[in-house]
Order: sequence, then C-alpha cells, then structure tokens
Amino acid sequence: MHAPVLVLKDSVKRESGSKVQHANIQASKAVADIIRTTLGPRSMLKMLLDAGGGIVVTNDGNCILRELDLAHPAAKSMIELSRTQDEEVGDGTTSVIVLAGEMLHVAEAFIDKNYHPTVICRAYNKALEDAVAVLDKIAMPIDVNDRATMLGLVKSCIGTKFTGQFGDLISDLAIDSTTIVGVDLGQGLREVDIKKYIKVEKVPGGQLEDSKVLKGVMINKDVVAPGKMRRKILNPRIILLDCPLEYKKGENQTNAELVKEEDWEVLLKMEEEYIENLCMQILKFKPDLVITEKGLSDLACHYFSKAGVSAIRRLRKTDNNRIAKACGAVVVNRPEELQESDVGTGAGLFEIKKIGDEFFAFIVDCKEPKACTVLLRGASKDLLNEVERNLQDAMSVARNILKNPKLLPGGGATELTVSATLKQKSSSIEGIEKWPYEAAAVAFEAIPRTLAQNCGVNVIRTMTALQGKHANGENAWVGIDGNTGAIADMKEQKIWDSYSVKAQTFKTAIEAACMLLRIDDIVSGIKKKQAPGAGPTPSKPKIEEEGDADNEQMIPE
Repeated sequence: MHAPVLVLKDSVKRESGSKVQHANIQASKAVADIIRTTLGPRSMLKMLLDAGGGIVVTNDGNCILRELDLAHPAAKSMIELSRTQDEEVGDGTTSVIVLAGEMLHVAEAFIDKNYHPTVICRAYNKALEDAVAVLDKIAMPIDVNDRATMLGLVKSCIGTKFTGQFGDLISDLAIDSTTIVGVDLGQGLREVDIKKYIKVEKVPGGQLEDSKVLKGVMINKDVVAPGKMRRKILNPRIILLDCPLEYKKGENQTNAELVKEEDWEVLLKMEEEYIENLCMQILKFKPDLVITEKGLSDLACHYFSKAGVSAIRRLRKTDNNRIAKACGAVVVNRPEELQESDVGTGAGLFEIKKIGDEFFAFIVDCKEPKACTVLLRGASKDLLNEVERNLQDAMSVARNILKNPKLLPGGGATELTVSATLKQKSSSIEGIEKWPYEAAAVAFEAIPRTLAQNCGVNVIRTMTALQGKHANGENAWVGIDGNTGAIADMKEQKIWDSYSVKAQTFKTAIEAACMLLRIDDIVSGIKKKQAPGAGPTPSKPKIEEEGDADNEQMIPE
C-alpha cells in the first residue's frame, strides 16, 4: 500500500511554521501602527472613506478599525479585539491593539531563536496573572456618590477624544444619564443598561452647549390631529398600548356577500361600534395621552379628540419601553385588560416642541425615571456623530465605575508600574520562560512610549526618566501628562483610568497575542475570482501513474 499523500488543489494555499508566525506578527504590527497615533489627548484624527462613499472623521480606535477592510486573517482578528473591548467595557479600544501589537513584536525575537510558541504563551500568561495582581494592589477605591471624583474620571477618559475641549459638558451628560438608569440589584451591585434605556437623539443646529439630559423621553413624533389635540399637558396620565386602534381586517382575503342594502349599513355600524367600544374602554381610565405602537384610525382619533385626549401612533417598540420605564406605565396588549395600575402618572410634563423643521414630543420631568434621553445639538452631522461616539465611551466609563468603583492612574503610570514589578519578578523565574516573561514586562511600556511620541517630546529621555522613577516602585502614580508631555503625578493632575477597562485591556491583549502566536498553519481554500471575459483555463492533460491506479474511483453502473 502507498502512504497517503495530502494533495492540495491549486486553489488551496498553505503556509506553515515560523513563516506564518512572522506573517501574523507583521500583520498585527501593521494594524497597531494604523491607530497608534490616535492614543492620548494630543492624538491625530483619521479621515475615513466608508463603503457608502461618506466620510468619517474620528480618533476612536474601534471606529477606525471597523471601517477597514483587511485581507490578512491575523489583521482581521486584531480588529475583532477592539470590537470586543468596545462591547465589553466601551473604552481602551486603541490601547488594546497597541498592547497586543507590542506583545507580538517582542515575541518575534524568540521565534527567530526557535523558542516554541507554547513556552512564550506560558510566560505571557504568567505575566498577565502578575500584572492583574499589581493592578489590584495599586487600585484606589472611590465613592460613587462623590460627583467631583466621578467627573474627573470621566473627563480623563474623554480627554483623549475629539470632544476633549468640551470635557465638562460631556462628562456631565454621561454621569447624569448613567445615574438615572442605574438599577440596584442588591448586595451592592448596580445594573446600568446603556443600550436599552439611554437614547441619544442628535438634532443638527444650535450649539454643543445646548445639549442636555432629559429626565424622561423625547421622540420624533407629533400628535395625530395637531389642530384638535392638546400639545402641552401638565402631569399627564399616560396609557401605552401595542395594539392597533382600528377595525381588524381579515387575515387573508375575506369576501362578504350582502343580500340587502341595509346589511351594508349594519356592517359599517358594527365597525364603528367596535372602535367606539375600544376607545371607551381606554377613556374610562381618564387618560390625557394615549400612545400606541400600531395604527390609529380616524374614527378613534375623533373619539379621543372629543374627550380631550392627545394620541400618538406608530411608535417604535424600544421608545415605548423607554417611556414605560420613565413614567411608570405598563405597555398593554389589549384595551380590555387595562387596569388602573397600568396608567403612567410619573411624568411631569408632556409637550410638543418644534426643533428645526421637525416636531418632537417630550415626556419629561418624570418623578423617578429609569430611562432618559440625551439631546445632542451641534453644528454638523459629522460633529454630532463624533460627539455621540465619545459620549458612548464616557457613559461606558461611568457605568464601569458604578459596577466596579476602583481607579487606577492614567497617563501610562499603571503600565510603567506593572512593567517595573514584572521586571523585578523576572529574575526569580527559573528556566527558559524567564526571557519571554521579561519581554512581556518591556512590552507594557509601549503605552507610555506611544503617549510620549504623540505629545512630540523626546521619547528616550522621557521614558528613561519615568523608568527611573518607577524602578524602585515607591510611587506608582507618576506618568505622562498627555497634553504637555511633562512627567507629572497623576493624582494631582486627576488623570485616572477605570479598573475594569485596564484589566480588560491587559487580558484581551495578552490572550489575543497568545492565540496568534500559536497559529502555525494558514490554509486558505478561497478560489481566486477570474477576470471577467477570461475563459476557463485549459487544464493540463493528467498522466496517470501506477500509484493512482489502486485509488481509482469506480464508475457506478
């Protein structure tokens, strides 16, 4: 018998061994280099052309990488990193890529020396454990109710973003909105659902300073009959429905044969009575405002306006849920099942305002809202989009602090402390893992080094001075002031980072570096597309050898 041979077709490419690892490292470094200049307060902006031909101007790491279309699989997995980071903690998307790129860069030397990737990964994982232990040691617990500290923290997160100059404004918006929607789960835990209960409404026009957090909900709708219904109601009683207030049509084509002319009138009367019945069931609770997710017929509209009730129709489900959370109402599926407890009485004011060309309904001044709307005003759409991205990051940071109220120094101080501690520890590690462990320690310095580069100061001098200050480990709070590039105490400068963001950054970066290092084979089975107009290439005549004779396929009879 012949030994089985792995035959790869022309369309399948295979690379293996250290060649692949080098390629992966190069691809990851390329991704890291793209967004390296966007780290820190003095960072550059990137202008991207997206697939639709629009432009995006941003320095948010995740946003930049989302728009990239890269062919290399390793580069793609680096992009996934920043997306994970964004979904998990909402900040540190740039740091994670820079750190992972650096971790792979320092591993390159070991791969050249024929170190086995598993050895490098083992050392990296050990370094990660020790790094998280250092974080726990230098973390500083804070009081969530101390607004000044919270402001400082969120501000230092936004300091690196485009809206840094409006730091106070964005921080206020973020803290207000996250404190409103925070829910206590007991045992000191807080749940803050940003996606569901905080809505960011962008309205071009006005100035950024006009942006505010509404204690309630704002929706882009007007009442159904503007002339007949009230547009301003104090302390409204609100009923929320998700059923249509119009006559039900048949499921599929329904034919009714009418023999007498009077039957037609009876039929119409029945429709009217059905709608009147629905409306009366709602009106007996004396609401001031009825909101439904579905349609609302002219007749129902007439009954409501006669009773002095305002109505809004075809509202999004998510908005309806927000209104329910804000004013304490319950979304009801059938008018028959309405109860007094379902009526929302928590709102202080219902008002319709015209902003620009459009009408917006405001349900505000709620007593204890568990949902809110952030109203952003600004000069142009691009500006508003960037402010919204920064606000999302700020809200995530505020949420992380509410969940895990611990702080770490920013400005690269944390990384330098971790790096110095790991360097000391590396001397006590025995065997071959000592060197990759030490390299991981050096890799952490990528973040302060990049900060120094982006400030435009002398990198080598600054880094040497900082390493000297951190070497004996007595002051963990010395780092780089991102605006001036001077060496400063982060406590005095109030430049902080959230513990959960830092821990997540380290974990994601190192785990990803380990994963990419352990890839030793890339097999791609994608067929190259033929150029249009090119006919199929004539295949070479196949010469059969004796070895192929015994694995000949039998022709079915």
